[in-house]
Amino acid sequence: QVQLVESGGGLVQAGGSLSLSCAASGRTFVSATMGWFRQAPGKEREFVAAIDWSWTTTNTIYADSVKGRFTASRDNTKNTVYLQMNSLKPENTAVYYCAASTFILRRTAVYSERGYGYWGQGTQVTVSS
Repeated sequence: QVQLVESGGGLVQAGGSLSLSCAASGRTFVSATMGWFRQAPGKEREFVAAIDWSWTTTNTIYADSVKGRFTASRDNTKNTVYLQMNSLKPENTAVYYCAASTFILRRTAVYSERGYGYWGQGTQVTVSS
C-alpha cells in the first residue's frame, strides 16, 4: 500500500521559515514527479512546487508566488521529498499536500492535480502577521 505522509507544518510568524517533509512508503518514486500543493480556506487547491525524482538529474518547478522563497528537494535514500519555505507570508497559510506521480510528468502537466495518483493527508501551515 502506497502512503505519503507529510510532516513539519505548524505556526510561524511572518518572515519565518518552515520545512515540510513527505515520506513515501510502499514503493519508490524514482523517475517520477513529486509535487507540493496547498489549499487555503475557501479556495481551490493550487500548485506550489514539483520535483522530478531521478537517480541522475533533478528538475524543480515552482509557482511564481513562491519562487525565490521555497525550495523543493529530495533524498532518494530516504524516499522523501522536502519543501523548505522561507520568508513566509500570511497568505501562505494553507494545508500543504504532497503528491506523487508514477512517472515524470511533462512540464506543462506538473501544475495540474490530475497528473498525480497518490496524495498525502496534508499538513497545516499557519503564518501569523
